[in-house]
Amino acid sequence: MSILIHTHDGGRFALEPRPGDTLARTIFLSRLWHGVPLCSGLGKCGLCRVRYLRDAPEPGREELKKLGRDKLDQGWRLSCLHPSEPCEIELPQPVRSQRAVRALAQKTGDFALAVDLGTTSIHWTALVDGERVATGQELNPQTGMGSEVMSRLAAASTAEGRFVLRALVTDRISELAQLAARNLGGKCTGLAVSGNPAMTYILLGKKPDDLAAAPYVLSYEGGDEKRLGGGLPPAYIPPLLAPFVGADISAGLTAIEYGGSPQYPFLLADLGTNGEFVLALSPDKRICASVPMGPALEGVGLSFGRTAGPGAVTGFTLTPEGLVPKYFDASGTQVNGMTGTGYLSLCAVLRTHGVLDDTGRFADGATPLAAKLAARVGTREGEPVFEAVDGVLLPASDVEEILKVKAAFNLAVSALLKAAGIGPGKLKEIHVAGALGEHVSASDLETLGFLPQGCAPRTVKAGNTSLKGTELFLTDPDARVFAEGLSATLTRLDLTDEDNFGEQFIARMRFTHVD
Repeated sequence: MSILIHTHDGGRFALEPRPGDTLARTIFLSRLWHGVPLCSGLGKCGLCRVRYLRDAPEPGREELKKLGRDKLDQGWRLSCLHPSEPCEIELPQPVRSQRAVRALAQKTGDFALAVDLGTTSIHWTALVDGERVATGQELNPQTGMGSEVMSRLAAASTAEGRFVLRALVTDRISELAQLAARNLGGKCTGLAVSGNPAMTYILLGKKPDDLAAAPYVLSYEGGDEKRLGGGLPPAYIPPLLAPFVGADISAGLTAIEYGGSPQYPFLLADLGTNGEFVLALSPDKRICASVPMGPALEGVGLSFGRTAGPGAVTGFTLTPEGLVPKYFDASGTQVNGMTGTGYLSLCAVLRTHGVLDDTGRFADGATPLAAKLAARVGTREGEPVFEAVDGVLLPASDVEEILKVKAAFNLAVSALLKAAGIGPGKLKEIHVAGALGEHVSASDLETLGFLPQGCAPRTVKAGNTSLKGTELFLTDPDARVFAEGLSATLTRLDLTDEDNFGEQFIARMRFTHVD
């Protein structure tokens, strides 16, 4: 018996069931959902919905909340919540994350390729004679195998999982190099890839046992070149600094310190699926830490979360006329959700006007404009929700996910400052990098308690520091020397080792910064 699939465009496929897997993962591995930002088993995004044409399984509570009773009665289900077993289903048109490519200069010829390999996204730049000529970003094709670091490592625990995950990303890097070669009329002569340790291990096909369970250690520390295959030149892998502080951070520090003129002490906060933090006290003294943050800030795993693309809301302002959304690209496209910055912006507006209290619960408000906002609070399937725009909702469960991210960020910052024996007022700069590094509002981060009060004016929206540093590794040999010397200057904090880690985390589940 097979899994019989009818696609939206009339196609028909038969897939073999994969015992132990979900139906969503089986469909993902068939490449029918290539580029779809799945939450990979959380039951939140709804992008894996399918319609059973016969013998629909019993729905769960999450499906009732996400799909509603009418859709369930029609046979719709979330395939991430059901096993890979023989069935006949219909797939709606996939909601794919947009690939973005931008030309920067007119040069052609042989080129080098810099790649920032994130858990959720891939960012890249092609350079000719050291000059940036093209750049792009897209969803990491591994996302359907796990939306965050630990689930990705679990998928890589078997030889088959490592093979599939590695092939997904090495094939894509090869395709990017081929695309650049066609457009630039040359060949790829240099390659550097920066990512967190988990992504680096998977890229290189390394068994990730030392990262998958405590005590976490690094059996590979980077700072060398590795062959990825696919006709690619050897790839420079920057140094990995700690079990969950990787080459993306050594590249980021290279961009800020070697490629810039920072004021010490400064904090680098790389906000991605895995939060990586470095407190640089001086050119030869640094403290690092990491915390799991999940993919929420990258627009994945939330009920209406979307990666940046047409129809995605990226922010909000409140005017006397009401709540006004800002779009990544309106251009007539139907609103399809909110990016991570959109979620933070909305929560900050609601928090400022008292429609969210500091515990994350919806409230009546505390300003003259608040009544208009509070009128948009209702319930859906018994859950409190706020209607943001055109049917895009902010459920209480999504607010809780944002609070978890805030608590993790706050905990890391507090621990680093405590270890250094300084208060937040001593920080000269706070560099916010990663998924939010170009677009997040520092005032929103302060309003929601990510940052201590008074830190917004000292916050630098640093952009993708990992990619900037990776470019330097291809153009300046001394940049590699700088990065390879970082490890000797680092003190590493393991936050999960502390006996009261859970208590500290819960204490910070508030939209207020806790020292």
